Amino acid sequence: MKRFRAALVNFAVEHSKLVALGLLATMVFFAAFFPNMTMDTDPENMLEPTEPARVFHNAAKKRFDLSETIVVGVIKEDDPNGVFNPRTLAHVYELTRFAKTLRFADPEHPGKTTGVIEVDMVAPSVVDHMHQAGPGTIVFDWLMQRPPATQAEALAVRDRALSNPLLVGQMVSADGKALCLYLPLTDKLLSYKVYTALQEKIREFGGSEDWHIAGLPVAEGAIGVEMFSEMVVASPLTMALIFGMLYAMFRKWSLVILPMLIASVTVVATLGSMIALGFPVHILSSMLPIFLMSISICDCIHVLSEFFDVYTVEKGRKESIKEVMHTLFMPMLYTSLTTSAGFFSFVTTDIPPARVFGAFVGVGVLFAWIITILFVPAYIMLLPERMLRNFGLAAHCGDKESFLTRALHRLGELACRRSKTVLALFVACAALSVWGMSQININDNYAKRFAVGHPIREADTALNRHFGGTYTASLVLEGKDGKEIFKRPDVLDYMASLQAWLVKNGYIGKSTSLADIVRKVHQELIDGRPENFRIPASAPAVAECVMQYQQSHKPRDIWHFVTPGFDAANIFMQFQSGDSMRTEEAVQAIAGYIEAHKPPVDLSYKFAGLHYINYIFQGKMFWGMLGSLGGSYVIVLAMMVLLFRSIIWGFLCMIPLTLTIMFIYGALGFLGLDYDMPVAVLGAISLGIAVDFAIHFLERSRQFTAETGSWIKAAPRMFGEPARAISRNVIIIAIGFLPMLVASLVPYKTTGILLFSILTISGFVTLVLLPAILTIAQDWLFRARRFRVQDKVAAPDDDPALVLARTGDPKPDPANGIGRQ
Repeated sequence: MKRFRAALVNFAVEHSKLVALGLLATMVFFAAFFPNMTMDTDPENMLEPTEPARVFHNAAKKRFDLSETIVVGVIKEDDPNGVFNPRTLAHVYELTRFAKTLRFADPEHPGKTTGVIEVDMVAPSVVDHMHQAGPGTIVFDWLMQRPPATQAEALAVRDRALSNPLLVGQMVSADGKALCLYLPLTDKLLSYKVYTALQEKIREFGGSEDWHIAGLPVAEGAIGVEMFSEMVVASPLTMALIFGMLYAMFRKWSLVILPMLIASVTVVATLGSMIALGFPVHILSSMLPIFLMSISICDCIHVLSEFFDVYTVEKGRKESIKEVMHTLFMPMLYTSLTTSAGFFSFVTTDIPPARVFGAFVGVGVLFAWIITILFVPAYIMLLPERMLRNFGLAAHCGDKESFLTRALHRLGELACRRSKTVLALFVACAALSVWGMSQININDNYAKRFAVGHPIREADTALNRHFGGTYTASLVLEGKDGKEIFKRPDVLDYMASLQAWLVKNGYIGKSTSLADIVRKVHQELIDGRPENFRIPASAPAVAECVMQYQQSHKPRDIWHFVTPGFDAANIFMQFQSGDSMRTEEAVQAIAGYIEAHKPPVDLSYKFAGLHYINYIFQGKMFWGMLGSLGGSYVIVLAMMVLLFRSIIWGFLCMIPLTLTIMFIYGALGFLGLDYDMPVAVLGAISLGIAVDFAIHFLERSRQFTAETGSWIKAAPRMFGEPARAISRNVIIIAIGFLPMLVASLVPYKTTGILLFSILTISGFVTLVLLPAILTIAQDWLFRARRFRVQDKVAAPDDDPALVLARTGDPKPDPANGIGRQ
């Protein structure tokens, strides 16, 4: 390995122009694949195509002719008649006509169109008003055949709508203040296109109505589009802030652009290789540049920080950079391997995009390492010597007594002087974190991925306050014996009882099924009075109700709720919350109800719908990521044991990682925040960063202890260049990603907060807890002969804190250059 290291570094130094040209050619080569980039914004693809829940979901959609639906709502709180006034209903009528025109050329089937399915739309002008024309006779009229011209006509529309229990809570709110249009789509991937077209049309109305567009397809589509557009805004802000902080620390424009170059090449090479191999860029993959930027910049900062500390005019750039690369090579290799191992563990999950994401982030980390090893020395050698004038710690002697240096020495003195107190405090915090972790909510909600104030977030809140819910799922019941069992009154009564129980106990907001259709038709066949909204007493009477319904303007609607053979039925459920944990509660409640209240015939049941698919994905994501994190932890631990050739030092190296994960997840529990997909994915980055700091702190502690003969004498040196380098990384990366907080999407805000937290916590644990542990256990940890100079043992009265207080920051030592601090 020493020969390989020397060969790489010497090649980079002696053939700097060739290395630079090679890097340029690499970037051009991989960038050439970008025009072939394809996007995959379908969250359904987070599950395997063969996943049973996904297979049944697609089968149920085909069996009951179901489609993903956009919900358009209008609310008018300031009018005593709500939305039922001529002006608002005219807008509703006009928007319904406009929605019918939202058809687009189908690229896969020339000559055909896709878009809104007119025949399945739900709106006042396209649904029936069912009423009695005489005993045993029903008439079906359009609920609102034309916009009302007077207030009296508008109120008549309201009264007719509220007389139909199937429409109350679905199309019209019970108080008449709100009204919804349901626009089914041929393909949910058209949702954002339809969403923007509807927004443009609604802006033409003016008026005082509040219009909202919601539905899971809209949220999923908007996330898929806006995550990419937000990246265009957030990434430059992040790069600009990092660039500014690098200049403040190293004071040379020619050098601070180096991390930016390496980050750019790493991202281009990684994304280019992913595209070249035919993988689409999924929603998850859109976060790939953020991960690679933080890791690759971190690599380069290590080198620049050490180069800044050791460079002198007398030594020259060539010898200085060789010395830096000589000492940094192995620690950077190990930290890169541990980081990539953490991400490679994603390939064990059941989530296809997560496997691709983990594999290519792992490859990107290795790209960043080899690019840093080769290009940084080459770039420095390409710079004229004059550009390094007034560069380095030697040229800025004041830095040795800067605020950062003084603060670090005080921190080191505190950690060593109060080592037992420090250890006790961290143990207490860890115990609290364990309790906090037990309170974590495993939950995901697409609407909550938008910041408060985003139109989709506001629509979700407003419409779910007035209606039975904009999130939908299907409970599919199927008879195991006999045909036409869903014409049996007792079976329909059972369905109605289950539906009523679910609504009464708050598991769902509303449901619609064949039982509701039969009850409404039966009500009108008798006398139209509310007390006759019930299931008829015989199967022939049920069949008569079905036949009467099929005389309506939309006879095929019934097949959304039952199969033609009446051997399977669909209960259409509406949820007022997009939380996956609420879906889980409903699923468990239904299982409990069916177990406690046996159906009159042997029935099987399964679930379908996007809302249910998201619940299944959430469970797989949690256990998959948890398994990957656990596997990564074991792999990294094994690598640490091999690196330090000691089980004890290997476990010691894992302390910052362990506590970082515990503190962050504990804080989630304390604050009542959800453990969702962004949190699960971002947890993986702590593997690389936390272990990174620990490797360099402990390796250099061992080196300095071996050189000085005791930890007591090594401690002051550790809180010189090594601690300063760790702090630079924490400051630059942690603060550098805070601009992500300006994004309108919560996953980007989460990224900024978690990166800040991971860097800050892992850096603090490394600089405070590790020296405290080394101080307490120094006789045990440093008992090997290699840590003694001529078997010299420190005097009993020597204390690391006192030595720190006496010595301050020693002169730069070329040996102080191990690793990615």
